[in-house]
Amino acid sequence: MFAIIRADGRQYRVAQGDIIRFNRMSAEPGDAFESNQVLALAEEDNKLKIGSPIIDGAKVEGTVLQHGRDKKIVVFKRKRRKTYRRKYGHRQDHTLVKIEKISAKAPAAKKAAQKKSSSESSVAEKTATKKTATKKTAVKKTTAGNAVVKNTEEDKPTS
Repeated sequence: MFAIIRADGRQYRVAQGDIIRFNRMSAEPGDAFESNQVLALAEEDNKLKIGSPIIDGAKVEGTVLQHGRDKKIVVFKRKRRKTYRRKYGHRQDHTLVKIEKISAKAPAAKKAAQKKSSSESSVAEKTATKKTATKKTAVKKTTAGNAVVKNTEEDKPTS
């Protein structure tokens, strides 16, 4: 069983027993980690459940192991023929989390049935209002006495 979760603006594939490296968290080592942002869930029988955007009732739990820093990344900037060189680097902070449990609680059947019936009734109401609201066109009446004649350049006499 594995899950795809969203944390820190990234997506991670996690399974039970995995140790995942997240960006630095404010939790202390030994604290509990919990994420309700489960985007997809694969069960033992290879059925993949995909949320829209998340799966209701699904949860990933784990424990914060330790905080640390990655290897140093060297950043070197240079512009040719300009005597411009800059060298700096940094070490990214991270937190190691051990995934202990992935749970998928199915939403109640009543809620799903209620949502479906309410959406069907709203669609029926919309179609009924469209049928009753027909467009009425106004009939233009012209009278012979009120006719306006426009002179164009072709109608003007040439001199």
